[in-house]
Amino acid sequence: MKKLGRCLTAMVTPFKENGEVDYEQTKKLAKALLASGNDGLVLAATTGEAPTLSWDEEMRIFTEVKAAVGDQPTLIAYTGSNSTSEAVEATEKAEKIGVDACLSVVPYYNKPNQEGIYQHFKAVAECTSLPIIMYNIPGRVVINMTPETIIRLSQIKNIVGVKEANGNMEHVAQTISGVSKVRDDFNIWSGNDNDTFLIMALGGYGVIGVTTHLTGKQYKKMVDLILAGKIQEAAAIHRKLVPLVNVMFSIPSPAPIKYALNYLGFKVGKPRLPLVPPTEKEAEKIIAELKNQTIDLKA
Repeated sequence: MKKLGRCLTAMVTPFKENGEVDYEQTKKLAKALLASGNDGLVLAATTGEAPTLSWDEEMRIFTEVKAAVGDQPTLIAYTGSNSTSEAVEATEKAEKIGVDACLSVVPYYNKPNQEGIYQHFKAVAECTSLPIIMYNIPGRVVINMTPETIIRLSQIKNIVGVKEANGNMEHVAQTISGVSKVRDDFNIWSGNDNDTFLIMALGGYGVIGVTTHLTGKQYKKMVDLILAGKIQEAAAIHRKLVPLVNVMFSIPSPAPIKYALNYLGFKVGKPRLPLVPPTEKEAEKIIAELKNQTIDLKA
């Protein structure tokens, strides 16, 4: 099984002025992100505005980026849905396109119990030979997938990890401790950029980030330093990046990161409604913090 990489970016989806997906700019951005320190990309997920993309748009994004970047970098397709049958169908289609893995979110809106969450992910995993990364983000889906459920799901061979964004380090510690008794190849990626240092220190694997659009090399260096036991040096990078992360999540994501990319010369357009661009005052804060940071991404 291909190693999926420790530093991954959940890539924005570029739009044209008329709101259509800009596939040419999508390919350009993908290449630039891979050149700026990222091991791979997660396509058409939350930061990629999956809720407002059609399945046809998502599948074309997977196809176009795959053709543009080739086989070496990791490409993970977001195929999550609150409908299990839709998630299964999307995962099957993504596998045919040739992606390396799929990211699938805890079902939102339905509010299933833990058994329902287990059965949902079990069905998704059973429909494919691809690695499946689960996505636990209770801030957006309302419910939290418990450590017990994650540990239970880790017994399914091709469920290879979780993108953890519940912000609770006790939960992370319990999950890592429990999963380690089941297998040694189940990975936890930080799903909140500011949690990356803490999750890695607890034994996590890496990050699937947003500010990694801008600072991929720095995140990769931080991860490598933690793995080398150089905690103080890693902590210094973390502290430097915290204000950038805060401003990138000061209003609903991905509006701030799209504004930043546009400002830096990558024309990715505005977010689709119901998300809106930053106000003038909000934009000023974003620009001010960009000027305080070293930006790895080159336009």
